Amino acid sequence: MEAALRGAHEPGVGAEAYTTMDLALRVGELMLAGGETAESVDRAMSRITYAYGLPHCEIDVTLAAVGLSYLPRGGRPPVTAERRVRRRLPNYARLVAVHEMVRAAAAGRLTLQESKFALSDIIGRPTVYPNWLTVGALSLLGAAGAVLVGGGFYAAVAAFVATLLGERTGEWLGRRGIADFFQMALAAAIGSLVTVLLAWSDTPIRSGSVIIGVVIAHIPGRALVVSMQDGIAGDLVTGTTRLVEVLFTITAILSGIGSIIYLAARWGVPISLENLPTAPRSVAAAQTLGAAAIAVAFAVFHLVPRAYLLPVAVGGVLAWGSYVELRQLELPAAPATAIAATVVGALGTAYARQRRVPALVCVTPCIAPLMPGTLMYRGMLELTGGDTGQGALILVEALATALAIGAGVYIGAELLRVIRPARRILRPTRRISTRA
Repeated sequence: MEAALRGAHEPGVGAEAYTTMDLALRVGELMLAGGETAESVDRAMSRITYAYGLPHCEIDVTLAAVGLSYLPRGGRPPVTAERRVRRRLPNYARLVAVHEMVRAAAAGRLTLQESKFALSDIIGRPTVYPNWLTVGALSLLGAAGAVLVGGGFYAAVAAFVATLLGERTGEWLGRRGIADFFQMALAAAIGSLVTVLLAWSDTPIRSGSVIIGVVIAHIPGRALVVSMQDGIAGDLVTGTTRLVEVLFTITAILSGIGSIIYLAARWGVPISLENLPTAPRSVAAAQTLGAAAIAVAFAVFHLVPRAYLLPVAVGGVLAWGSYVELRQLELPAAPATAIAATVVGALGTAYARQRRVPALVCVTPCIAPLMPGTLMYRGMLELTGGDTGQGALILVEALATALAIGAGVYIGAELLRVIRPARRILRPTRRISTRA
């Protein structure tokens, strides 16, 4: 009798069921395109389908697509649909809005049609910052990276210009269908060329800090963090795919740097490891300001809402200060980075819970100052100088440091979950109307 009652209340595969599936797929597509983890995408889609009467759904999330399969009871045939994620552009403001809409739908405050219109409104909203400001934010990130490793005002200006030229050139190539790999390689090559020209002209500028700033600006920190989170959480296909994408991007950066440095060495330009800029071993005012600027610039470039820029700046300073203090205790770069990222991951996730926003919004920009730009540049200099073994070891250390960032962020969130479990999200106790 109980089974018969459940079957009586099971919705058929009608217009409302198709609308619910379409809504869930569009939510998943937006979240995945915005950089959210596979676990969060799966959870949000499940909440949508449950809220609107489709409790028996299977969800499949990969880096390139989201799929949804609904199996009605009563011997009716299953329905399967999929949406491809063709462009993955960071937009954390849209990500926050989608999470708010999903919460409202799951709590029964929105009908199906209201959720559909709300999602269309989110998609149609203008970005929180104009295009020129996001482009400027990436260039500012490069300039702040130069300051972070000891470069002065003129080095920061040079890094700003080099990053801007690389970004604009990559944008121009992208409009002509050139692959992202070559766009990134050319951007790194332009930064290296500016460094080589400064070294060749013998100007009193720490030229090495320029290319390090450019590298920090282009390392894919967002994808790096999410790839480690997906992999550790058990979404191995998505996590591995994201990680391979990160490795290809890093390879492109190294290719651009290496090609220019090799040509410079052949032409006799004096580039050596003797005066290579390094991060200070104690907290300094200029570098602290640079860390805050990197975090804020990263946040603006990824369209984080204005209300979170100040907390992001504080988080960037905390990440950098923790790293420097740990390095002062003679810890290697990778463990120091992992611990600093763990601290930021725990505190940032706690703040995100309080504000009821995705943790990525509050955490990812804060770890940008920890990107291993100096190690990558030093490794390429060793390789082009003929010391292949030492160069390879340094590049492996750079990769380990980069992976330590993503792992540390996830570990911090998990530690917070042990100490302070997230509140259990209750399912709606009644089926809300799906008619407008």
